Amino acid sequence: MPFDKSRGSAASPLLLERRIAPRRNTFIQASIAMGFTSVPCIVRNVSESGAKLEVARVTGIPDRFDLIVPGHRPQPCRVVWRSLKEIGVQYQSARHEPADNSNLD
Repeated sequence: MPFDKSRGSAASPLLLERRIAPRRNTFIQASIAMGFTSVPCIVRNVSESGAKLEVARVTGIPDRFDLIVPGHRPQPCRVVWRSLKEIGVQYQSARHEPADNSNLD
């Protein structure tokens, strides 16, 4: 149980919500882009700060990737939690590319 009733606690599951932004339920077909490879997914809910993605399996999906939703620009994401077939992601504002050190002579 997420709260202890034996001590007279009146907490409800809604009060225990720790998300930063409210989420909207969706069913959007998308893909997770990892370099030259992609994995299909379904965006199950979204908010201003992240999303919940449903996948066939989470194995092999890196901690950072681009979420590709048809009709939108690629969205860089960072995984914040995983379950058997779902991933919670936080949107990232900038891509995390390796620095180009070729001009450091």
